[in-house]
Amino acid sequence: MSPVITNLLFKSLAETLYMLSVSAIIAAIIGIPLGILLVVTEKNGILACPVLNKPLAFAINMVRSIPFIILMVAIIPFTRMVAGTSIGTTAAIVPLTIAAIPYTARMVETSIREISFGLIEAAESMGASPYQIIKKVLIPEALPSIIENMTVVIVSLIGSSAMAGTIGGGGLGDLAIRYGYQRFQADVMIATIIVLIIIVQLIQFIGSTWSRKTDKR
Repeated sequence: MSPVITNLLFKSLAETLYMLSVSAIIAAIIGIPLGILLVVTEKNGILACPVLNKPLAFAINMVRSIPFIILMVAIIPFTRMVAGTSIGTTAAIVPLTIAAIPYTARMVETSIREISFGLIEAAESMGASPYQIIKKVLIPEALPSIIENMTVVIVSLIGSSAMAGTIGGGGLGDLAIRYGYQRFQADVMIATIIVLIIIVQLIQFIGSTWSRKTDKR
């Protein structure tokens, strides 16, 4: 590859990492509490509230049912309002985050459901409040699984960020489309694929390692 393409590859890599980090952090900040809320507000939950639980579950399922490429186009006016533009790396973060939040919530919900109900009953029998159960039982016990599932979310975001390149979202996907596909430069396409594979492997390794370190069982 020429020096120009090499520079573009590093620039695209930086854009992809920027999209991933910002969208994953925001998705975790919003999605993890939503996932916990889905569990604790369900029928027979420690904060049972069907009036909240059912609309929340419906909204999460509704967003999850929309393919990412359609979601990107559908929320262009909202993206423009938030980011000031509908094109570019920063703009791509908006649909990436919206797509990742419900996915994260469902993943966290799955992690919480893996906890033995006996632990919750034991905490309740000792007079623990719902907040104490969430803080002292649910989150610590589910943390290794949450980390593993967040790794899955981030890997999924890599695919979505590459797809964002189809509408000028920048990153490695944009590079692969403009140079690897439209200009028939096979070396660019191969280099992009290799970089994406390395990113996925690194994220999976870090996630698995961190999960094992937090697993106290």
